[in-house]
Amino acid sequence: MKTIILAGGSGTRLWPLSRGKYPKQFLKLKGFDKSLFQMTVERCQKLCDLSDIYVLTVKDYEFIVRLQIEGLCDVADSVHILVEPQPKNTLPAIYNAVKEIKSGTVVVMTSDHLIKDSDTLVRDIRSGEGLTKDYIFTFGIKPAAPETGFGYIAPGEPLAVGNKIKEFKEKPDFETAKQYVEQGYYWNSGMFMFEAGMFTNEVRDHAPDVYAAFESADIEQSFKYAPNISIDYGLMEKSPRTAVFPLTSDWDDLGSFYTFYDTFAANKDESDNISFGEGIFIGASDNLVYPTKEKIYTLVGVNGLVVVDQGDALLIADKRHTQDVKQVVSMLKERNDKRADLHLTEYRPWGSVTVLENGQFHKINRLTVLQGKQLSYQMHYHRSEHWVVVSGTATVIADDITRMVRSNESIFIPAGGKHRLRNDGKLPLEVIEVQSGQYLGEDDIVRFEDDWK
Repeated sequence: MKTIILAGGSGTRLWPLSRGKYPKQFLKLKGFDKSLFQMTVERCQKLCDLSDIYVLTVKDYEFIVRLQIEGLCDVADSVHILVEPQPKNTLPAIYNAVKEIKSGTVVVMTSDHLIKDSDTLVRDIRSGEGLTKDYIFTFGIKPAAPETGFGYIAPGEPLAVGNKIKEFKEKPDFETAKQYVEQGYYWNSGMFMFEAGMFTNEVRDHAPDVYAAFESADIEQSFKYAPNISIDYGLMEKSPRTAVFPLTSDWDDLGSFYTFYDTFAANKDESDNISFGEGIFIGASDNLVYPTKEKIYTLVGVNGLVVVDQGDALLIADKRHTQDVKQVVSMLKERNDKRADLHLTEYRPWGSVTVLENGQFHKINRLTVLQGKQLSYQMHYHRSEHWVVVSGTATVIADDITRMVRSNESIFIPAGGKHRLRNDGKLPLEVIEVQSGQYLGEDDIVRFEDDWK
């Protein structure tokens, strides 16, 4: 068995938690020690070896995928990471992976859903494996309640396992969703299982433009000419060889803060408030508070609110309208506001940078450099930098001279000086960086050597 992990989504409805450059699948949510993506990789390991896992992602997330896999195992290079030259939705991405896989049973997993009971999921998948030569299976979710944020699947003729698919339904209004639930429809989970050869034939017959685009050996050309189309629209709604199999494991889409609230229902107080920080609720009920900084949150006389505090962005929304959060992201993008895509903490191939303070002529950052990693050998024309080592030992190359800077020690890098920061230790290196100068833009960098190109 081979597994494909879809890891290219942007998760705009969970802004400001999820941002364009670091979306929800890579977040470690409060209460979990691994990201949603890492938990997906661990589920796949129960189905196959690491060398049989294929991660589909985009250029912006490639290094994040690698770092998060490295955080799970010592043989991260065993995993196949397929980077789309340009995003073209799920059908071209999945078909590209199937061409790499060539044969055998394939399971397609989403990386941004929360499934706590992975053992039951694995049993569900194994029970349907024998029918994949004849059908492309999608995994259906029995609705817990009418939900307007999901597509629905109408089951048809029964099979030995599951049912043929009678019809796909688009995201409905609330009254229609109630009817779908009463009629026994399933939510569409976005996960699939099929035989690679049969899938290829179905793409050839029902999505010939996708099939033709990938006849080229040049992956750039293939994605250039492939249509932008989902597997549901491009194949599942056209092929007569589709079936749905209901999952018995738990499943949470985490598609909005409304479903986010339901996911963490066990954390409710006696007034149905959920707070991940220090909260005081007076005459308030049915609220969700998700902070990042240690501060006290007080809600008085309000009901059904979502409050998400991310330092550089604060979301306050009616819980019933959290599907509309993606409109905020659209407005920020129209204004070219970087907060649509970037957190205060930005992740880099060598670690991360967290902005602590940002003034007109100074900026204070916290740098985390992972074990065995180094920044580029670089120079700035307009700013100097002062590095204070908080933990670990820094190897600093300044104007071709190498020195060790230990915890509680510091070093000054003047404007125009060549410099590089490296972590040769066995623990993460934490450094406070104070930048000062008349211009602090990130484009004031001249790189002489760069591991990350």
